[in-house]
Amino acid sequence: MEFKKSDINDGDEGLITVDVSNSILVGSVTAMAQTPLPTDFIQSTEDVNDQDETTKLTLAYERLYELPMTIIERFCDHVQYLDISHNKITNLDGLVHFKLLTTLIADDNPITENCIFPPMPKLQLLWLNRCKISSLYPWVSKLKESCPNLQYLSLMGNPAAPSYFNGGTFYEYLQYRLFVISQFPSLLHLDDRKVTDDQREESQRLYKRPFLERIVKPGSKGMQLINGTLNWTSVHNKLSSFWSKERGKRRNLLI
Repeated sequence: MEFKKSDINDGDEGLITVDVSNSILVGSVTAMAQTPLPTDFIQSTEDVNDQDETTKLTLAYERLYELPMTIIERFCDHVQYLDISHNKITNLDGLVHFKLLTTLIADDNPITENCIFPPMPKLQLLWLNRCKISSLYPWVSKLKESCPNLQYLSLMGNPAAPSYFNGGTFYEYLQYRLFVISQFPSLLHLDDRKVTDDQREESQRLYKRPFLERIVKPGSKGMQLINGTLNWTSVHNKLSSFWSKERGKRRNLLI
């Protein structure tokens, strides 16, 4: 596979775009040039303060069904920012090779709750907007195990993320938000809003294990919640009565 490089605008310094169909590298917004790729091209660039700038790779709009092994072998040891949005990817196993990855943009892929993320302890930002995730269980708990240090997470446009736009009620949205926040202690931003101190406090109060054990009787079908196989609709039905009792006690969670 032959790789070539184009001139990159100052605003796009460090950003590498791979045109898989033509086997060349192009700038994110520039025309393709025909100059050979230097052997030392794949490395972090330095800014004016002599600090390493994150190396970025985008594979967006390439009609990919998986990450090509040639791309993985060429870039995995250097890339920290990876954009694979607007493809047809359902399997993310190849990400296990990107040991330095801190940012992953995977919007508009047919990724479902059956997609298991490999261990990515350095990942801080994950965008999965407009994918096909229809259930939070056990997907969220597995995501937590794979990416325990997430600070920015966006799941907008997924069936599992209730909102006005997909027919979800306000309380469904609030419960979804608080549950996800409870799973990631380092989370600073969920979807399009910051995580507030009040939301963090409420999420810990509602979604810690003793609370779940209070609303789910041992031996009942509700035990699936603890075992990680219950979908969000069932959780909402279980929590509705509890929330109606708690409304008078809740703090003002402006979101």
